[in-house]
Amino acid sequence: MTDIQRADRPDRFPVQPAVVGGVLVVTVHGEIDHDVKDVLRQALLSQSGTAPPRIVADLSSVTFMDSSGINLFVVACRRVSAAQGLLRIAGAQDSVVRVLHIVGIDAVIDCYPTVEQALRA
Repeated sequence: MTDIQRADRPDRFPVQPAVVGGVLVVTVHGEIDHDVKDVLRQALLSQSGTAPPRIVADLSSVTFMDSSGINLFVVACRRVSAAQGLLRIAGAQDSVVRVLHIVGIDAVIDCYPTVEQALRA
């Protein structure tokens, strides 16, 4: 991949943060890999303030996730847990669910079929 293609890639990997009922919902589209992990890391871990972070990662539009994404979610989970917060994953497609299950992330981070269910839990 050339530098120009790499520079253009974050535009094809939109991360849309929104606060819903006091919970940061980070909606992710596309593939989570090494080239885009920093964009997602910033969205997940940039909360400031004194309240414990409450985050739901909406992965319903994620088609692929490699070890960079797995490592990012492990780091995010540790930081959020250390701050007495919560991190949940919602809406992951079957291919992403398989990866989460194989590496055991689903045993550490609660996963829900929909954002609504993750917000209600």
